[in-house]
Amino acid sequence: MKTPLVEVRNLAKSFPLRGGVLSRKTAEVKAVQGVSLQINKGETLGLVGESGCGKSTLGRCLLRLIEPSSGNIFFNGEDITNLNNKEMQRLRRKMQIIFQDPYASLNPRMKVKSIIEEPLIIHGLCNKDKQTRLHRVKELAQLVGLSQDSLDKHPHEFSGGQRQRIGIARALAVEPEFIVCDEPVSALDVSIQAQIINLLIDLQQKLGLTYLFIAHDLKVVEHISHQVAVMYLGKVVEQAPAEQLYTEPQHPYTQALLSAIPVPNPKEKKKRILLQGDLPSPINPPSGCHFHTRCPKAFEKCSHEAPQLETVKENHNKSCWL
Repeated sequence: MKTPLVEVRNLAKSFPLRGGVLSRKTAEVKAVQGVSLQINKGETLGLVGESGCGKSTLGRCLLRLIEPSSGNIFFNGEDITNLNNKEMQRLRRKMQIIFQDPYASLNPRMKVKSIIEEPLIIHGLCNKDKQTRLHRVKELAQLVGLSQDSLDKHPHEFSGGQRQRIGIARALAVEPEFIVCDEPVSALDVSIQAQIINLLIDLQQKLGLTYLFIAHDLKVVEHISHQVAVMYLGKVVEQAPAEQLYTEPQHPYTQALLSAIPVPNPKEKKKRILLQGDLPSPINPPSGCHFHTRCPKAFEKCSHEAPQLETVKENHNKSCWL
């Protein structure tokens, strides 16, 4: 039986919205609603869904960069949900993040050497020996495919793909076990995307890393992931091994997403499932199944009762009344 490195149980996160100056009304953006999932050691869980469905919020909640409203987060079997800042500092070495924008996430005033070196200083690694620290920085640069002369340059002197390599090197500096990859290739050209994805796969094999890989591109997720979870309006509606989910999708929303993947051959005909209407507001989500307002297979029960995530096949879970 595989051992989960990261596990969340009934995780929820809401953001309060306040009215105008003269209004006392408040509302909540229900970004994540009762999510439960596991990420096994040495594997990648791909997380997909439309913009605004709560993917990035979930990823940051796992790292406690955003405090969850309710639920529990376990790392290596330890409940880290209520750890204080000092206790979390101990875990920061084991849990890192690669951000979506490879330029905004780097300090433009710092040289690459200082950017990669900073986590070593913060966590007290190699502090007494500058030469050892510099050697470690050079090792990390080489590991992600950066040349030694790039260490004395600033982020604006690099391409998007090279900047993302800097971000990856910074995340690896403290030797983490788990990395949240928050859409790390969405801002890059297609050819560069492939290079970064292959780099992440190589690093996982060399270092035994565990990833939560958040993305919009379903083909990219298929290539890198062992398991895939599909989110819709704050909830996971389907989760399965990658190959199984792509060949036998069970949830109507997953089927619609997969039908939108472009086919390389223009002569090949592919049936497209078109969803009607817009994504509902997370401030006031629909009753029952959140997807019923757009689902082509919805019936009366869907609008009144919310389905739970249940096993339909081995390791294959879905949240649907069908």
